[in-house]
Amino acid sequence: MSAARYLIVGGGMTGDAAAKGIREHDADGTIVIVGAEPHEPYARPPLSKKLWAGGAEDKIWRGTAETGAELRLGHRIVELDLPGRRAVDDAGEEYAWDKLLLATGGRPRTLPGAEGVNYFRFLDDYRDLRARAVDGARVVVIGGGFIGSELAAAATSAGAKVTMVFPEPGICWRIFPADLSEYVTSDYRGRGVEVLAGESVSSASGTSVTLGSGRVIEADAVVAGLGIVPDTELAESAGLPVDDGIVVDLYGRVEGQKDVFAAGDVASFPSATLDRRVRVEHEDHAKSHGRLVGANMAGANEPYEHLPFFYSDLFDLGYEAVGELDSRLRTIEDWQEPYRKGVVTYVGDDGRPRGVLNWNVWDALDAARELLREGAPIG
Repeated sequence: MSAARYLIVGGGMTGDAAAKGIREHDADGTIVIVGAEPHEPYARPPLSKKLWAGGAEDKIWRGTAETGAELRLGHRIVELDLPGRRAVDDAGEEYAWDKLLLATGGRPRTLPGAEGVNYFRFLDDYRDLRARAVDGARVVVIGGGFIGSELAAAATSAGAKVTMVFPEPGICWRIFPADLSEYVTSDYRGRGVEVLAGESVSSASGTSVTLGSGRVIEADAVVAGLGIVPDTELAESAGLPVDDGIVVDLYGRVEGQKDVFAAGDVASFPSATLDRRVRVEHEDHAKSHGRLVGANMAGANEPYEHLPFFYSDLFDLGYEAVGELDSRLRTIEDWQEPYRKGVVTYVGDDGRPRGVLNWNVWDALDAARELLREGAPIG
């Protein structure tokens, strides 16, 4: 049996950040990180961004070993004994812990029976798609949201012939106001991407996609960006509270537990600014929440008040955003150049700002966060 003062379940960016947060307050406590992937923690955003633009793969590694944490890679924790402070992995190895962090992240949504489809969640998924999406290759991207839009741009930039398939009327329809979504969709088409909006998928494999209309699209690679669901199975089996993620307080502590914490994609945490519980799936949150919760495991006792941001690159368009982006909300659009540079503010029924989209506008996140924190009605 392995014994650790801190057991971190999950070997992604959140687990890495938590180890670093622990070390800021406890220089000597033993840390064990158990991760299902065979790779040490790495940055995920470059998989759909910088690596396609010539970035070096050796730049993605997070340097987790520098914390002195013991990495148990290629293993998954499958059983928790909370009263006994024990965990068991899929190889039967047992772990004893004083403090436990669940940083299990999320699982990609999948298409039933779709053998060979790349769901683009991990480094090996990137490597597989990168090898296939060569000049002239036929690539089908299923999904027109955050990941689907990035992958279509990346594969097209690599020289592949890309077809996008999704049921919404336009790209990123669920987060962009309708006119911006229509502009981005037209822009993609102008760059040679075949965009099949309003279309369903009846079946798929690694080499073909059959649409609801009956059309069959042959492909050299099929990749699906359908979002993720929080990986709460372990928490649920242990009887921990789950509601669209593991329910934690401002300190990352799981409700009803003293020494059990959760952070990152899998955590449902209270946001005072947005006045509700939220769950965030992006890099900034993984790093900031992971680090703070790790520090709190080691006694820091600091509330999580950060408003995480997310960003994307869509050919030569790009954005940074903070807060709640939901196309069902009313928006106030302030364009310096229509659909090329400007700020979109999302407003609730009470007139208070809920989210800010800085479209090709950079170094403006602090102002956006302040707008949301002040909460004064606008428009």
